[in-house]
Amino acid sequence: MSDLILTPNIDGTDDFYADLLATHEGKNKDESDAINARLILILANHIGDRDVLSQALRAADIT
Repeated sequence: MSDLILTPNIDGTDDFYADLLATHEGKNKDESDAINARLILILANHIGDRDVLSQALRAADIT
């Protein structure tokens, strides 16, 4: 079983954040929501480990 990494683990964090914002620039809420949904599914597929994905869902559900 793998563990979800919650500490900073992205090279060029600020650059990635800028790219993420640029991807949403000029999009309306529905278009941005669709981009986010596709991105989540693409990254979930890349991770591929159901245990890690379950950990991520629990970590994201802070309500």
